[in-house]
Amino acid sequence: MKLLSNFTHFLSNLHRRFILLLIPSISLLLFLFFSTNEFNNSNVTENKRNLKSELLQSRIAVCLVGGARRFELTGPSIVENVLKVYPNSDLFLNSPLDENAYKFSLLNSVPRIAGVRILPASHVPETDAAGRVLTRIDSPNGIQGLLQYFNLVEGCLTMIQSYQHQHNFTYNWIVRTRVDGYWSSQLPPELFIPKQYVVPSGSSYHGFNDRFGIGDYNTSIAALSRLSIIPELDSAEFRYLNSESAFQAQLSVRNITCVTKRLVPFCVISDRRYRFPPIRSDVPVAAISSTGPLNGAKCRPCTPVCSGRCAERVMSGLDKGWSWADDGGGGIELCDAHEKWEDGWPENFDRVVGSKMAAERKRMWELSVSRCVADFEEMRRRVPQWEVPPAVNVCSYGLGSVLT
Repeated sequence: MKLLSNFTHFLSNLHRRFILLLIPSISLLLFLFFSTNEFNNSNVTENKRNLKSELLQSRIAVCLVGGARRFELTGPSIVENVLKVYPNSDLFLNSPLDENAYKFSLLNSVPRIAGVRILPASHVPETDAAGRVLTRIDSPNGIQGLLQYFNLVEGCLTMIQSYQHQHNFTYNWIVRTRVDGYWSSQLPPELFIPKQYVVPSGSSYHGFNDRFGIGDYNTSIAALSRLSIIPELDSAEFRYLNSESAFQAQLSVRNITCVTKRLVPFCVISDRRYRFPPIRSDVPVAAISSTGPLNGAKCRPCTPVCSGRCAERVMSGLDKGWSWADDGGGGIELCDAHEKWEDGWPENFDRVVGSKMAAERKRMWELSVSRCVADFEEMRRRVPQWEVPPAVNVCSYGLGSVLT
C-alpha cells in the first residue's frame, strides 16, 4: 500500500510539473496566435490603405445608367459612397428622358461630371441576330427592353471613349453602376482587380450578375459592349439568352475572366411586387436596413418581417443558380413585398440613411421648377459633354409647367 501511495504521489507531482511546464508553452502559443492575427489584420489594413492610395492616383470613370425613378433615394448614396470616396473619378450619366429626369439636378453637387446624356428613349432595331440570341422571357418589355438597356450601357462606354479621345488619355478603371442602386456603405477598393472583371455574387439567373461591374479599361470595353457584340454571340451560336446569360456569353467570347464578389454594398430599389415568402426561383426583397452586403439585390425601405434564422431559412431555400441567394453573413433582413410600399416608408428611409441623405430626399420632394432649371443650367456650363433638352423642358416634364 505504501508503495502504491508513493507511486500515486509521484504521478501527482509529475502531473503538476507537466502542467507547470505546459502553461508557458500554451501562453506562448496564445501570444503567437493573437500576435499573428493582429499582424495579419494590420497587414490587411495596410494593404487596403495602399490600394486606396493607388486608386486615388488613377483615372476612374463612373458610368451611371438607367431611369431616375427613385433617384432622390439612390442618388445621394451614389454621391456619398462612390463619387466622394473616389474624388478623382469622372461621372458619365446616360439616362432616358422621362417625368423623373428632373431628379438628376441633385448631381449639381458632384465636382467632376464629364458627360450627361438625357434623351428620349428610341426604338432599337430588333435584328434577326438579336431574335436568335435573346429571349423575351422574364424581361418586362421583351427583347426591346433588353436592347434598350444594352444600348444605354454601351452608350455610356461611347461617351467615355469620346471624352478620352478629346482629352488624349485613357482611363485606368471604369465603374458601371445603376441609377436605381442604393449604396449602404462605401465602394471597397478590393473590388478593383487588374485584368479581371468584377461583378456581385447572387442574382446570376444562369449567367453573371450584371447590375454592377468594375474592370480596367480593356476588360470594361468587353463588358460594356452589350449591343454591338450580339452578332458575335449569334456567330458563336448562343441562343435564347436573358440579360445575365448574355453577359456571361459576351465575356466568354472575348476571353475575359469574371470574378464574383460578395462585398458589394448596394441594392436595387424596386417598386415591383414579389411573392412572400419567396421560394426556389422567387425574388427576395431586402430591407435597406440590412447590415450584410446586398450585392445588387432588390430592396425597398420597409419594416423587416424576416431576419436572423428566418432569413437564413428563406435564403437557403432559393435556387442559387437563379435568384439572389446570399444571406450576407447573417445580416439580411427581408421585406414582405407582395404589396405596395408600406405607409410611413419615408420616415423609415430617413431613419436608416441618416440626416444628410434624408435632407436631400426632402429637398427633391420640395423642389421648384425654377430651382431645378437653375441647377441644370449650372451643370450645363461646366460639363464638357452635354446632350440634354432645354432645362425648362426637363424640369417641367416632372414638376409642372409653371416657374415658381
